[in-house]
Amino acid sequence: MTSATGAPGAETGRRLALAREIADRYAVHEEVEAVAIGGSVASGFVTDASDIDLYVYLRAELSLATRAEIAGTGSTHAEVANAFWESGDEWYDDATGIAVDVILRDPAWIEGQLDRVLRRHEASVGYTTCLWANIRSSLALFDRHGWYDRLREEAAVDYPEPLRRAIVARNFPILRDAMSGYRSQLAKAADRRDLVSLNHRVAAFLASCFDILFALNRVPHPGEKRLLELVESLCPIRPAGFAADVEALVRASAGDRDVVAVTDRLTSGIEGLLRADGLR
Repeated sequence: MTSATGAPGAETGRRLALAREIADRYAVHEEVEAVAIGGSVASGFVTDASDIDLYVYLRAELSLATRAEIAGTGSTHAEVANAFWESGDEWYDDATGIAVDVILRDPAWIEGQLDRVLRRHEASVGYTTCLWANIRSSLALFDRHGWYDRLREEAAVDYPEPLRRAIVARNFPILRDAMSGYRSQLAKAADRRDLVSLNHRVAAFLASCFDILFALNRVPHPGEKRLLELVESLCPIRPAGFAADVEALVRASAGDRDVVAVTDRLTSGIEGLLRADGLR
């Protein structure tokens, strides 16, 4: 959250001050166990378009009236009870124009998500370790009983080797080798010029590629944004020409029949790295 000089940037400082004000609004309610800030403010990638990502951990539900009151304080443009992904509320702060995105979570649920990857070593198809990364990178603005600090301490561990292997075992075969894998699906979609299917399957293919690359480099998956930049800075182990191939694949998803050739190139590059690491 600091600039190159070590001091908070102006945009970061504005957002952090507003985030603390909002955290104070939640803190007066006994249902709230903790409030943490994540996203660009916590990671230091703030721009003048960055929003505020807050995670509110609840031991019991907040009423919709309470949520609306919190969101409506200083805002005339709020959306409460957005449940399309996780449960949350969103609004624009009238005084600053800054967008606020609040996610409401059950502490037991997030503890279970951490347990799933750090103890049970269960892999997903793409994005396996995103919630682990979210806990590691988010900072407490309010922590009623020290629960969130303990959660972050639990998350501050080395990347488990069984988890790395599980992610590769779950995600690599569907890049190319499985009968129902992405290569087969993309080839069929390209033959029928099915642009929607191409776009959908390319996105899924890339989700698995990134999941493997972050695991290979023992880096918890940072999420959906700036992935090529983050691979460049966090993943010294990556296929030659990876960024160029990813960009070529995204362009090919608009209907280029070379889409299969590009996925083959990416898959072969990842396979070589896995073999060198003993993961294939």
